[in-house]
Amino acid sequence: MLRFLAHRLALAVPTLVLASMIIFALQQLLPGDVATALTGEERDPEVIAFIRQKYHLDQPLPVRYAYWAAGVLQGDLGVSVRLQKPVAELVLEKLPVTLELACLAMLVALAIGVPMGILSAVKRGTWMDAAANGIALWGLSIPNFWLGILLILLFSVHLGWLPASGYVSPGESLVDNLRAMAMPAFVLGNAIAAVMMRHTRAAMLGVLGSDYVRTARAKGVSPLRLVLRHALPNAAIPIITLGALEFGQLLSGAVLTEQVFSVPGFGKLMVDAVFNRDFATVQGVVICTAATYIALNLAADVLSAVVNPKLRRA
Repeated sequence: MLRFLAHRLALAVPTLVLASMIIFALQQLLPGDVATALTGEERDPEVIAFIRQKYHLDQPLPVRYAYWAAGVLQGDLGVSVRLQKPVAELVLEKLPVTLELACLAMLVALAIGVPMGILSAVKRGTWMDAAANGIALWGLSIPNFWLGILLILLFSVHLGWLPASGYVSPGESLVDNLRAMAMPAFVLGNAIAAVMMRHTRAAMLGVLGSDYVRTARAKGVSPLRLVLRHALPNAAIPIITLGALEFGQLLSGAVLTEQVFSVPGFGKLMVDAVFNRDFATVQGVVICTAATYIALNLAADVLSAVVNPKLRRA
């Protein structure tokens, strides 16, 4: 296991470097000029030249990347040219919001998708299987932004039960925080639940048809114990992997959902940074997202080994 972890960590470094180089190069394809945009309407040539020199915009692309990479190695993600704040500080401000939203959305997805997938596999070919597949198809087909708008019209405009937008810190009021996060968490969790249901069903069907499950059923093992004790641990590996990937996607920022509900998370930070040509912020968010994906994949592999004894022995 230690050798496996060391191997994965060794692969993480070049992956992060390659991701940072790609996003750094792609940002240069965006139209417009950062220095000109920051000077406003006056566009004083001296001010433009000062800004270019201050942020190394007058240097070649490899040199600018080297400046940025050297700062990252020292824990400095750069400074937002629009907000004049360190990017690391902006990331730490937005990360708790997106982390809470991602955790709530994953709870919704797991609470809906995994039980539905198990039920659909156990009751294969029945009306329960058809109903579960219909719900999954509904979750996959409905766009998040459209579902969010419908929920706002129903629960905020007509019923007045939940706030239409905004964010309240849990430190200020936990109840108001959960009321504000309920709809965006459900919107995100609904889409992931559909994917989780389909993968859980497929994994459970493969395991339920195996020889050891038929042997356990012939020995008189109860259906509940057969599913939870014998089938689910072996079917959990693709579910865990998928959950880690989906959680990483949520942490990278659910752009449309955060825009619809005005949630000040990673998605909104990324959109604002792209529109304002705030390259340092975009680069900082991307490198944090890439590191999160790698960490979650590693955690999924370790958790799979914990759940499945065969992987531990391997």
